[in-house]
Amino acid sequence: MVEKKEDFSVVSYILGIISIVMAFFNSPAGLVFGIVGLVQSKKQKTELSKKAKKLNIIGIVLSVILLIASVIATYYLAQTIGAIPGFPVA
Repeated sequence: MVEKKEDFSVVSYILGIISIVMAFFNSPAGLVFGIVGLVQSKKQKTELSKKAKKLNIIGIVLSVILLIASVIATYYLAQTIGAIPGFPVA
């Protein structure tokens, strides 16, 4: 029986692009796409998989930075709203 070798380098490349885009809109989703793409890019040793690995690392780093920034911004916004007298807080 002929063994079929699958090429995941294109999938990894697309996931890298998606992870960079999703980092700006939904950081946790960008992080997940970046990690999945990074795992897929390590399965191959082609030139495209090397480019995909770089894209996925960029997507992961952007997602982490923007996720931390959004958590900090949310914390400070909650502190500011809580300091306004007469503002209804749940």
